Amino acid sequence: MTGTPSGPWRVVAICGAGQADPPAVQAAAALGAAVIRLGAALVTGGRGGVMAAASRGARQARGDAPVPPIVALLPGADRAAANPFADLVLPTALGDARNAVLVTAAQVVLVVGGGPGTLSEVGLARKAGRPVVVVQGTGGVADRAGLLLPLDPGLHLARDPAHAAELLASLLAGVEARDRATD
Repeated sequence: MTGTPSGPWRVVAICGAGQADPPAVQAAAALGAAVIRLGAALVTGGRGGVMAAASRGARQARGDAPVPPIVALLPGADRAAANPFADLVLPTALGDARNAVLVTAAQVVLVVGGGPGTLSEVGLARKAGRPVVVVQGTGGVADRAGLLLPLDPGLHLARDPAHAAELLASLLAGVEARDRATD
């Protein structure tokens, strides 16, 4: 079910480094837009790099519409640390523990590039049973995830952002079907 102005929203997290190379930034922007086009809310860690690019891509795809929401879940307590593209800024003051909240809040997690923090998000997402789509060719953790969890059926390796968007659409449809079956 896609969200309406009052919800309920499917929630997708995009995870990646706060400082990112151009391929990761471009992929994150494309995927932020894809999340919004699929009618899902976007949640990120709210800072720069991949997080800002995803939020910017989502904001551009959404235009002037107020929904779906773009959420920044910050590790610190300072709202001013958020990128300017989020609609809702949630300072947590949890530090790295914010990563667990971020991936648990999402129904699907997308990984673009990334470093140690992103690696923790992959592990926490899989531990929580969340499917993870990893965009290969974006550097960092994303280019090594298949080696880290080679037999994990919940880890989906995407060739590029377009393939990641296809996988995301399929995974969100599966979430929606499971939700209908349990209603």
